[in-house]
Amino acid sequence: MSETLAAPSCPSACRAGSRGHRLTLWRRLSQVVMLGIIGQWSFYGIFRCPFVVPYLSCQSCPVVTCHGRILSMFWGFWLLLPLSAVLFGRAFCGWACPGGLVSQLMSLAAPFRLQRRSLVSRLAPYGKYLGLATALYVYFLLGQPRTNVPIRVGDFFGAVALTFEHAFPLWLWRTGVVLGLLALGLVLGNAWCRFACPTGSLLDIFRKLSIFRVYKTSACNDCNKCLRLCPMGTRPEEPNCTNCGDCLDACAVGAIGIGRKPQA
Repeated sequence: MSETLAAPSCPSACRAGSRGHRLTLWRRLSQVVMLGIIGQWSFYGIFRCPFVVPYLSCQSCPVVTCHGRILSMFWGFWLLLPLSAVLFGRAFCGWACPGGLVSQLMSLAAPFRLQRRSLVSRLAPYGKYLGLATALYVYFLLGQPRTNVPIRVGDFFGAVALTFEHAFPLWLWRTGVVLGLLALGLVLGNAWCRFACPTGSLLDIFRKLSIFRVYKTSACNDCNKCLRLCPMGTRPEEPNCTNCGDCLDACAVGAIGIGRKPQA
């Protein structure tokens, strides 16, 4: 990636053949590939993981059909997420997370998007830190509770139904909250990713430390065209920016770049 790639002036976002359009195509391809690689693990984590905080105790999981058991054998895999955060900030959310892809697809039907500057749009993203605090509390202080999960190799939906039938209240509460917030995305665009995801909040902490990013230059005049286009309702280098690059062609004065931000 080059040292600095300032966005050209472009009155319409994501024109065919433009840099932003090409980057969006690459991002969609990346999301589909990652869906094939870790998609099953993601959905098992919600519906079949016996632990209240999923994805963290795969080596102890009795569900042998979950890909997480395979991934847990390759400890190098777990270095990829923090490494991606150091290199690209929260790009995992916009380029690789299967849940993020589902949330984005659901948000296409959302009538409300909170893509304007307001007190609510500025404070709501901090709600995901409550999700992170809750996950840490359950994992460390409650000892990562584990529910009864039927060990079934075949029928996924039948196993899910039995899981819900036998699970204890805390597991049901966790699953209900996650599904409810995902469903909220049908009304308020990307609600889960923007306001509740614990992983997203953890990656957001590294956002300002990342080497490569989508950034604003000194030419920015706060027109907020990027904000009105952004599916996360934010601007480059601000909370919830996933470095997706959708805003690259939105700026009429070319104030959005991608790569290593030049030193002032």
